[in-house]
Amino acid sequence: MKREDVKKLDQLDELHQYKEEFYTHPGIYYMDGNSLGLLSKRAEQTLLTSLNDWKQHGIEGWTDGQQPWYYMSEQIGEQTAPLIGAKAHEVINTGSITTNIHQLLATFYKPKGSRTKILADALNFPSDIYALKSQLELHNLNPADHLIQITSEDGYTIQEEDIIEAMNNDIALLLLPSVLYRSGQLLDIERITKAAHQHNIIVGFDLAHSIGALPHHLHEWDVDFAVWCTYKYLNSGPGGVGGLFVHENHLGRKPGLAGWFSSSKEKQFDMEHELTPADSAGAFQIGTPHILSSAPLLGSLEIFHEAGIEKIRNKSLQLTQLLMDLIKEHLTSYDFRMANPIENHRRGGHVSLVHPEAASICKALKHEGVIPDFRDPNVIRLAPIALYVSFEDVYDVVLKLKDIMENKKQQQYSNQRGTIA
Repeated sequence: MKREDVKKLDQLDELHQYKEEFYTHPGIYYMDGNSLGLLSKRAEQTLLTSLNDWKQHGIEGWTDGQQPWYYMSEQIGEQTAPLIGAKAHEVINTGSITTNIHQLLATFYKPKGSRTKILADALNFPSDIYALKSQLELHNLNPADHLIQITSEDGYTIQEEDIIEAMNNDIALLLLPSVLYRSGQLLDIERITKAAHQHNIIVGFDLAHSIGALPHHLHEWDVDFAVWCTYKYLNSGPGGVGGLFVHENHLGRKPGLAGWFSSSKEKQFDMEHELTPADSAGAFQIGTPHILSSAPLLGSLEIFHEAGIEKIRNKSLQLTQLLMDLIKEHLTSYDFRMANPIENHRRGGHVSLVHPEAASICKALKHEGVIPDFRDPNVIRLAPIALYVSFEDVYDVVLKLKDIMENKKQQQYSNQRGTIA
């Protein structure tokens, strides 16, 4: 493939104008948006608006600001709902992935009789597993016996058949990632949910690596709950407030971990000591919303509403397909192999390259102006984000990687990860 070919793809790109919405830098190829998305000008503006509301209104900013804080979590939930195929009242902007997992496990995990086990996978992000183990221990259950983790044959992907085969009447709850963080494998959420419900298993998904990258239909698929972060594909900023989904079938129940903002908004300031939970997903909030870490989403989600998640997904698939094609064309002789599935319906938003010198290659890429992501011990993740990465950017990244390997530039660097990877 030649440069003229990828330039033609950029000319046909329906989303090309959105790159100007983001703070990109000349000569820098940002391929790590699946760890931290870039700042958009709209996200910056809505953050500044909330700062100005604080400046101008003080405490009255909760109700009288340009972006009233008291209703911000619900507003962001409503903006998020179309991205995951949910109803507005099923979604709330709150907490972080891990705190939301704790909240929803405290609400939905009710071990009884022989139905005491939690089904997860052996490739999930550590934080999810920490939460699952600690919740089991709170019930005086040994994780070694009660946490069932589906193993992987290749160390990078999991077969849905293995997940379904592990389902039985001992399983109380299932928590899986929608997209595996290391390999980018997209699981069949609908199929897994349907099979689990046939065994009366509560179903939850962690959407960290899929929300904002591809469409979902959580309500239609009958998923019981889901959690996510917003600082990856949704571009909310470092430590941006996360979100959760609870299917309307479960709304109205008392949250497992009740708190100040679990309350019905009409009753909250009655200051009663008996909680009246909100009849929406807002019931699963705990503390006061983190306004300055939420406000950027008001602007960021406007972009998703305009661009459309289907168009974002289509371009994402084109970008990752181009990346894989160029890797096959230019890098097959340098001991790289792809860990991600190649089929569109099984691939998330990033490409995972496995190489024994992955850590040193990532350091060399950064020196050449490419920002990748390294995952111990040998994975290079490259995420060409549809809203701010062009097809020509992908072309340039592969040529830079080829130049590194041809000239052995990675050998200048230690093949050990830094403190943060």
